[in-house]
Amino acid sequence: MINIQIYDTTLRDGEQTPGVHFGPRQKLDIAKRLAKTGVDVIEAGFPASSPGDAAAVAGIAEASGNGELRDVTVSALARMRRDDVDAAAAAVKGAKRSRLHVFIATSDIHLEYKLKISREEALERIRDCVSYGANLTREDGTPAFDEIEFSAEDATRTDPDFLCEAVRRAADCGAGIVNIPDTVGYTTPDEFRRILRDLREKVPGDYRLSVHCHNDLGMAVANSLAAAECGAEQIECTVNGLGERAGNAAMEEIVMALRVRRDVLTRGGEEMGCRIDPREITETSRLVASVSGIAVAPNKAVVGSNAFAHASGIHQHGVMSARGTYEIMKPEEIGLTANTIVLGKLSGRHAFADRTAQLGYTLDAAGIDASFARFKEIADKKSVMTDDDIRAIVGEYLDSREGKYYLETFQIQSGNHIRAMALVSLIDKESEEADGGNRIVTEAAPGEGPIDAAFNAVNRIAGADGTVGRVELISYGITAVTEGTDALGEAKVKIRDAGQGTEFSGRGVSTDVIKASIKAYLGAINKWRANRNEC
Repeated sequence: MINIQIYDTTLRDGEQTPGVHFGPRQKLDIAKRLAKTGVDVIEAGFPASSPGDAAAVAGIAEASGNGELRDVTVSALARMRRDDVDAAAAAVKGAKRSRLHVFIATSDIHLEYKLKISREEALERIRDCVSYGANLTREDGTPAFDEIEFSAEDATRTDPDFLCEAVRRAADCGAGIVNIPDTVGYTTPDEFRRILRDLREKVPGDYRLSVHCHNDLGMAVANSLAAAECGAEQIECTVNGLGERAGNAAMEEIVMALRVRRDVLTRGGEEMGCRIDPREITETSRLVASVSGIAVAPNKAVVGSNAFAHASGIHQHGVMSARGTYEIMKPEEIGLTANTIVLGKLSGRHAFADRTAQLGYTLDAAGIDASFARFKEIADKKSVMTDDDIRAIVGEYLDSREGKYYLETFQIQSGNHIRAMALVSLIDKESEEADGGNRIVTEAAPGEGPIDAAFNAVNRIAGADGTVGRVELISYGITAVTEGTDALGEAKVKIRDAGQGTEFSGRGVSTDVIKASIKAYLGAINKWRANRNEC
């Protein structure tokens, strides 16, 4: 069987999804689950982009080096700049196996309008930085990177002859992996096959071929599989298809396509497969959805809640008679099991901590205490608690723990013949009163409804009403985490900085939908404030 390497870029390209931000601890939790799932390479981040990202990559590299991440290569992204390469080297130095992933755009439209350089200048940058990375050493004289990967951004819209020249230059200078990205999701499977076959024919060499496909036209997975059929040895993808615009090729779809259609997805008549343990797919998908705040669409292939649901009477009858009539894969294959009542209001802290660890979260003692307190608070109001409830509780904690503001109290006045008013009190965790406690700030504000009024009051406290900056609410929604009248409500909001255009998301959970909404809005506002402070 031909092994296709799975290069997961959830922590780098997936984080470019508008409103998504992974903290260092969240990145490490996802990395541990990715390693358990069996990915070959984890692209941990872009160290030169910020000190926070550099620290997150370093944390994952150290976890790899000390055995917490089993049998995985840690990759760091860099532009064609020596200082970017240096930042990547410093971040991954603790990894058991490391990779430099260096990229530059090669299409004429990117060269002219984005980089404002000529083709010759692009080739010179490739020569300089790939050579620099290949020859860079640590203090002990060992290579700074075990592997070097070169990406020709927007390769599928690049002049074919120039793409060959760029690849030839990178391979000659030390790149052992050459990545051909369909950066804007423009190509089709047949076109992609031609591009890759021409490249291999015109640029022979001892390098591995990789692909990175975006989903703008809904063909990311199809293009990735077509590439594997004609020689690509690595597929770059993300969990749940996360990524900017329409996202990336979805890891779970690629894995299950290789598994279910091994009869036709072949290379030269030989079956293709990968190291991924499909039984880990569901938990990995749920963890990423929880930490990112981006819910999986019900009709999402493989991991959507409707993927194994049958509404039609004809379909139901068929499945009851023989599952293969309408199911091409078994739910158990991807680790899908029914939600189980595992904990209740009488459960102890140890049982709660053990279950959160099983679900893929790493919490310190303070995190366990805070999350367990919320669990007990909600368990007193609910008849049952499920894994989805626990994910929502822990996700809310992770979203809020590093923020400036925390909800103290709120009061709402609303009715069908009066304008809504909200009185909101927030704890300012970055300021102290004379007695050593945190300052409590209170504001009142009107609104078109109770939620709008509460958000307006928060804006006044946080300076998002124009005092510090101004934010716009892009989306707001609330869903029941589980079924029943006592269901936990999970609110999700997304806001945009009106001046900078950056987006931030937040979530909150409660059996009270207004409380959940305020907590979600606070999560987004805290990220907005932190971003303004960094800038």
